[in-house]
Order: sequence, then structure tokens, then C-alpha cells
Amino acid sequence: MTDPLHTELLHLAREAARRAGDLLRDGRPADLSVAKTKSSPIDVVTEMDIAAEKLITDLIAEHRPDDGFLGEEGASTQGTSGVRWVIDPLDGTVNYLYGLPTWAVSIAAEQDGESVVAVVAAPMRGETFHAVRGGGAWATGAWDGERRLACRPAAPLEQALVSTGFNYVTEVRVHQSEVARKLIPLLRDIRRSGSAAVDLCDVAAGRLDGYYERGLHPWDLAAGDLIAREAGALTGGRPGERPSYDLTVAATPAVFEPLQRLLEDFGAWRD
Repeated sequence: MTDPLHTELLHLAREAARRAGDLLRDGRPADLSVAKTKSSPIDVVTEMDIAAEKLITDLIAEHRPDDGFLGEEGASTQGTSGVRWVIDPLDGTVNYLYGLPTWAVSIAAEQDGESVVAVVAAPMRGETFHAVRGGGAWATGAWDGERRLACRPAAPLEQALVSTGFNYVTEVRVHQSEVARKLIPLLRDIRRSGSAAVDLCDVAAGRLDGYYERGLHPWDLAAGDLIAREAGALTGGRPGERPSYDLTVAATPAVFEPLQRLLEDFGAWRD
């Protein structure tokens, strides 16, 4: 039986993601510009990132004023309810800035430190992914109704399609490109979408065999990680560790261990 609290959190997350997605899709100004930068001059924030996060936090706080927040654009409150919302209002900001379609709104609700509800809305793809811990992963899109997600059947590593991402700090990017160079001959191919949340959901939907990246923050992966796990994927970081800033890996059960082992051997977790 579904926990009534989780049902409430899922409903609120889906509504917040829908409204933020509508704002980002329909309200994008023709002259969209960079509002500020983060880790480097090419790691950008737009006015729409900030507006979307405010929309999400205002809506949630209206219904659940005692919850905490952790948001990419600065939302940070402790809360007293035991529930914390981990929010990336616009995952794939550079794609959005350039008018590319691969970007998403990512919202996760944590209870006592564990993700229990996740929603990732990708408006330009017309898709929304969601999961409740223990209840499977689901998506709505161009098909009728909700579709239960399942990661791809077993395939050897050499037939795996894997996605990754690159940091915006030049020295880190150089090392990441060297890791990718070593991996490519051992896989079917590598993709780079520009949105960690979308990549994790594509693992869940069976569109990728695996995904890895160094440098993800909690808001980048909290929702997508739960969705991927509920679809049957394995997720982790370095061997024996959880996904973290050092390394995040998500893959089908057949691909996860050999991919994780190669990434460890290649030092994918190093700067």
C-alpha cells in the first residue's frame, strides 16, 4: 500500500514540475541572457533558472511550510518535518540557453535523508518521469496513459550505449575527455546529452545501457537516481560507495559492474 505522505509528495512534485516546465518552455525570452556564472565563465545561470526555482519553492512552501529545501540556485532551509526537497529547476541550462531541447526540471523529496519521491519533467520532449520508492518508475509522453519503465535487457559491455557529461572547469574536462577516449573502444558508443537528469531517466526508459559522470551535485541526481533504481538499474559511485560528486554511475545490472570497474581503473573520479 502506498504511503499517504508519499502520495501527497508525488502529487505536489508533479504539479510543481509541470508549472515550472510550462514557465520555462512558454516564458523563455527571445533575448535570454546569462544572469551569472558559477564554477567557470562557461558554467552559466539564466534568469529563467532563478524564476523556475522560486516558482517551485513557493508552491511547495504554500502547501508544506515545514519542509526543508536544497536547490541549485540557492534555496536552502533546514525544515522541521523530516522532508527535504532537492531541486534542480533547470537541468541542462546551456542547452536551454542555446535553444536545444534536452533540458529538464528535476524535483526529489527526501524523507529522513533518503529519496522517496522523484519527478523529472522534460517539456521539449513532452515527457515526465516519476517514481515513489518501492513503487516502480513511470512516465507519461506521446503514448496513451502512464508507462512503467524498465531498463534494457542484459547486454555485454562492448554492446553498451553509454552517456556521460563534462565539467565546466577546463582541467577537469581534459581528464574526463581522456577517460572517454579510453572507454570508447570498449563500448558500442558514447553519448553526451547535457542533462544528467535526462540521462538517468533514459537509463530507466531503456534508451541507454549506462551513464556516468564526475562532478554531480545532489540536485543533479536525486530524482534521476531514484527513477533509474526503480526501473531496475543499479546506481552507485566508486566501488562500494553511493553516487556522489566524485562519481555517479547508473547502468543495467549486466553493464554496471564492468563499467564501474573500468571507470575506477581509468581514474574517472580524479580531477
